[in-house]
Amino acid sequence: MKKVLAAIGIAVSVMSLSAQEKGYLTGSFETNDHIYVKDEANRFTPDDDNFGTNNYLKLDYYNGNFSAGLQLEGYYPALIGYPDELNKVALSNIYVNWKDEDFQITAGTFYDQFGSGLLFRSWEDRLLGMNNAVMGARFAYNWEDKIAFKALWGMPRLGMEISETQVRGADLSVSLGNIIGLDDILLSLEGSVLNRYEKISIDAQEAGGKASTVGFSGRLNFDWNGLFLKGEYVDLGKKLVGMTPKRGNAQLVEIGYNGRGLGVTLTGRRLEWMGQKISSRSLSTANLISYVPAMSTQYTYMLTTLHPYNPQVGDESTYTFNSGEIGGQLDAFYNFRRGTAIGGKRGMKVHANFSTYYTLAQEGTAQAGNLLFRDFSFDIEKQWTKQFKMVLMYSMQEYNPTYGNFKTTWLSNIVVADLLYKWTPTFSTRLELQYLTTKEDKKDWMAALLEVNFAPHWSIWGSDMYNHGSTKMHYYNVGVSYTKGRTRLAAGYGRYKDGFICSGGVCRQIPQYTGANFSITTSF
Repeated sequence: MKKVLAAIGIAVSVMSLSAQEKGYLTGSFETNDHIYVKDEANRFTPDDDNFGTNNYLKLDYYNGNFSAGLQLEGYYPALIGYPDELNKVALSNIYVNWKDEDFQITAGTFYDQFGSGLLFRSWEDRLLGMNNAVMGARFAYNWEDKIAFKALWGMPRLGMEISETQVRGADLSVSLGNIIGLDDILLSLEGSVLNRYEKISIDAQEAGGKASTVGFSGRLNFDWNGLFLKGEYVDLGKKLVGMTPKRGNAQLVEIGYNGRGLGVTLTGRRLEWMGQKISSRSLSTANLISYVPAMSTQYTYMLTTLHPYNPQVGDESTYTFNSGEIGGQLDAFYNFRRGTAIGGKRGMKVHANFSTYYTLAQEGTAQAGNLLFRDFSFDIEKQWTKQFKMVLMYSMQEYNPTYGNFKTTWLSNIVVADLLYKWTPTFSTRLELQYLTTKEDKKDWMAALLEVNFAPHWSIWGSDMYNHGSTKMHYYNVGVSYTKGRTRLAAGYGRYKDGFICSGGVCRQIPQYTGANFSITTSF
């Protein structure tokens, strides 16, 4: 701890001095703190410590083409539901970088991805407790937007430590449209290769496993007058699943049109044994060096997020031994322009999405097995007057609680009304009314949220999510926030339901708890 603080002090001093002379220094600080209290209704009872805090300090220095930065994280301990390995103070990120118009070179920690991220992605998501920044070196070169190349080597972070696993990779993108001189057509061919090296046991070697595995991906991108086509094929090579060699692979196709107020996208995807881990010995939810793009409606309303969808990539450490999934989505929106019969004086936006995913009935095929998830949603956004804006949404979700092991599914219907009214230029209120009806799980729910805003500084809110079908339980939350420039302070108190937060193939499980919370976010 003393060494870390000393290093931070020296780095901050040097950066501040340099910033005064030539360059400039930017930074951000974030703290999220919870105090847990005993509640006869919740499943979480604090033991020795009823306090959790997640803290992040980020500093970046820029001087012409040169930049350098660091990130300090501290958990005393981490908030409940975060990975157990987030348990101390550490200098998690530190880098130096040089960049001009054509090339860029980085030494230290960095984030990057190949294609959609199915083969490789290093990224940070503080809400999930996810940070797999790679410690190593990265080089990128772009020749007149015609050919782009990058290469990297390093060891991904796992928890608060740098793992012993090594990744080496390269990515090449060739813009045929720019090379030929087709100004109105985007046509590119892309390819990536990734080598992952991790020492394995003798038993794993005898079972057919290899310390070094090589994966690759090939991609096609086409865009012309709003019509687009994207395709990607990924092969992870052979890896051990349990003690059985399996070949990971994925296929992704997307076609659509976007123009004149209309947007339509049809996507199909197949995943098989695509769990790309940092360490074969860790069960952490953050033990990933890949990303699975979200291909269903991403909800923010309370009742629509009770059962978020998490793609089944095929991994023996999850809840199922399914080899993967197959499915897709159809997404469409239309903006009725102002002055039309339906759009009226201020226009109207409509959006619809249908997504469905199944287990793979048999490895190496595209045969669909048990239903994993199905969702149909439809929403309308209408600005009726300068003061009043309305969003109405309907969602039908069908969810498999056994993660595809059995045919059992739960079906729910959800309706939401989101009403915003601006009483004055500085005073507004927003009201959410939600209802969920189902015959499965805990039966029916209702929810409401009222938010009162006093621009540009204050916001006050209160919400309640009530299960009146089975448990007769209230999940309430009240809070207040104050914003001044780039700084925001927020405090609240409530009872929070257990559940999952999911993104990019990562899900963080949250136990039910009751307590107070306080947060500060600021940048400079």
